Amino acid sequence: MPKYPLGFGMMRLPAEGNNPNKVKYEEACEMVDTFLERGFTYFDTSFVYQNGHNEENVREVLVKRHKRDSFELATKLPSFLIKEKGKVLETFEQQLSNLGVDYFDYYLLHSIYSTTYDSQIVPCGMFEFAAEMKKQGKIRNFGFSFHDKPELLDRVLTEHPETDFVQLVVNYYDWESPFVQARRCYEVARKHGTKVIIMEPVKGGLLAELPTETRRELANINSQRSGAEYAFRFAAGLDGVLCVLSGMNAISQVLQNTELFHNISPLSEAEKNLLFQAVLLYKKAGPLKRSDFGIYENICKNGMPVADILDAYNSIMLQVNRGCSVQCENGYYRGLQFMAGKTIGKSWINGQIIDQEGNNITEVVRTAEQYLIENTFL
Repeated sequence: MPKYPLGFGMMRLPAEGNNPNKVKYEEACEMVDTFLERGFTYFDTSFVYQNGHNEENVREVLVKRHKRDSFELATKLPSFLIKEKGKVLETFEQQLSNLGVDYFDYYLLHSIYSTTYDSQIVPCGMFEFAAEMKKQGKIRNFGFSFHDKPELLDRVLTEHPETDFVQLVVNYYDWESPFVQARRCYEVARKHGTKVIIMEPVKGGLLAELPTETRRELANINSQRSGAEYAFRFAAGLDGVLCVLSGMNAISQVLQNTELFHNISPLSEAEKNLLFQAVLLYKKAGPLKRSDFGIYENICKNGMPVADILDAYNSIMLQVNRGCSVQCENGYYRGLQFMAGKTIGKSWINGQIIDQEGNNITEVVRTAEQYLIENTFL
């Protein structure tokens, strides 16, 4: 178990300008060394990060330079890419080689979706494979990252009670999000007694900059805290959390985050209430200029919930760094199409869409739909 509940997400290590597949070696080494010197031990990578080169980079800046028992290493099997049972072992062995290790402290199936669980993960025996690797000592702790509905999470954890942990998108913005459903997914994990690793606690950096009104209100409680600090405190203050991941890309972030987690404290109820109110302010600043999407409720065209789609699109457009930082919304959209029986990646709009006030919102929905389809993670 990590000594402190902060994990270093290696996906965003600073890359060489002319070679995005290679990290800035000296800068990345300084970040890793500082993280370890301050007593933090958990490092997270994946087979697919950095165009498939992140594991190799982690080997160079971490594994080759530090004793194996001085850090905890987590990586992920690209379950969404594997369609043949034999590829599971082949990929696993490649990952051991990529990272230059004999075992993984934490090993995950990467991104369980409704679109892959029954069609790839179950028939390829990925859970059974992981159980065997645990017996052989090549995996110490096994889990999966998740981007789908709480009902599916409940099913997976019911079918696989041997799961040690689950990695979830959890932040106060997505706590009641109709796509991410962070609260409900978190509550499912805790119902099963499963530990949680949190990703996207600052939602790709969105929550680092608080709305002016919220910042002013929070300053009356403590004028020294930053937006990122409030987001981290929300995530770390939840019960059953193993660690909170932060994708750090500069030494300044390592210094700030480790300092915070050395003395992290839970939110007060007053602070928590102000952050939940801030969600409405964030949303109103989006392109659709709405804090409440209730006007679109009960519009379910061809099985697709219009309110949820517009809410998700509005949230994505708020974010500065679109792409990896918003994979949660994009991934959920793919699952939404799948569960509605729609052809994934194809438009489902075949007529006008009218809201509760009689407005024709067809083009607005089409714009949101097209963005989500074109930018889906899988």
